[in-house]
Amino acid sequence: MKNDKLEKLILTALMIALVCVATMVIHIPTVAGYANLGDGLVLLSAFLLGPWYGLLAGGLGSALADLLSGYAYYVPGTLLIKGGMALLAALLLRSLHGSGGRLTLPRTVTSAVPAELFMAAGYFLYKAFILGRFESALTSIPSNLMQGLVGVVVAVALTHALAAVPALRQHFWKGSNGYV
Repeated sequence: MKNDKLEKLILTALMIALVCVATMVIHIPTVAGYANLGDGLVLLSAFLLGPWYGLLAGGLGSALADLLSGYAYYVPGTLLIKGGMALLAALLLRSLHGSGGRLTLPRTVTSAVPAELFMAAGYFLYKAFILGRFESALTSIPSNLMQGLVGVVVAVALTHALAAVPALRQHFWKGSNGYV
């Protein structure tokens, strides 16, 4: 039991770092902030770690990337939005995947898409009402949706590539200690 908790904490710390790096490595400035590949790793965190540890990895990793990239005013919103995105994706996958069910492409896509829509809506609301930039919030919707689409593709591809390895599939998605 103790080793399971330690393993989850180590994997969560690893995913925090990977989310942060994935967000910062491809860092393309736009009028709405920046586009990146971090969403794919936020979703992967959710699919690997489950709802609560996925929330921590996605939220903290993304918020850390904002802080280190000079977007400190987005840190509170990013923490809640990306954490909520991971939570939603993991809960949806858990409800669709079920105990002993197969991890399928439709199930992962069906879990990822609403989470990305949550992200786009969350950033719209944060920018419009918290930062007071309504017009800018409207114009950021297409770029957030495009980032979300890339995130879904990256997450689904990585999830199914990892699930193709029998030991990882057993550990993360089928075993009694499975996280999702």
